[in-house]
Amino acid sequence: MTDCGAKIRVLIADDQALVRTGFKMLIDSADDLMVVGTASTGVETIALVRELLPDVVLMDIRMPEMDGIEATQRIADDPELAGVRVLVLTTFELDEYIFEALHAGASGFLLKDTDPDDLLDAVRIIANGESLLAPRVTRRLIAEYISRPTTPTLSADALEPLTDREREIVMLVGRGLSNAEIAAELFISPATAKTHVSHAMLKLQARDRAQLVVVAYETGLVSPGSPGEL
Repeated sequence: MTDCGAKIRVLIADDQALVRTGFKMLIDSADDLMVVGTASTGVETIALVRELLPDVVLMDIRMPEMDGIEATQRIADDPELAGVRVLVLTTFELDEYIFEALHAGASGFLLKDTDPDDLLDAVRIIANGESLLAPRVTRRLIAEYISRPTTPTLSADALEPLTDREREIVMLVGRGLSNAEIAAELFISPATAKTHVSHAMLKLQARDRAQLVVVAYETGLVSPGSPGEL
């Protein structure tokens, strides 16, 4: 059994008591994970995050007082909470707030009907500093984004620090490809793909891979109608 001090510390934020209880039982059943607190509102979530400094917050989008988007934004904007990652759990694949939460700083998304083992693995992935976008959520997220008549934009100058290869990598990340898929696409090793992704994140000051998706779209690196996007 993993030593208690090494366990991944999780905070559950959901306005439904039954959901909180179910997730708590699931997470506490894993030897390497532990629930350090639960919250039913966005305001309570922020207070507990600052008090407990969890590794991962399982964040519901729709909560009273303050929704999950604003709560995620406040966590991402607070330098003292730089080590806290947010995993958004949503009921609907086409939740209209998914992109806003991603833009606010969420590190990943899963549907609430995700297999229990996949949810536990997702918590581990997020805690390890990676990002996670469930494939069917990612594809629909991209489809939703590019269908909007107006979208936030960043200047293409934001990409200047990147090499040509790194731009290519960010474009593929924006299309929803994993490191393995990027490696296959570019005929490089997965380790090399991961290194390029890490360098791009560092140069663009992105918290994690999920933020590269935002940059890819807001700079126009990936645009509506690009071949192979969906």
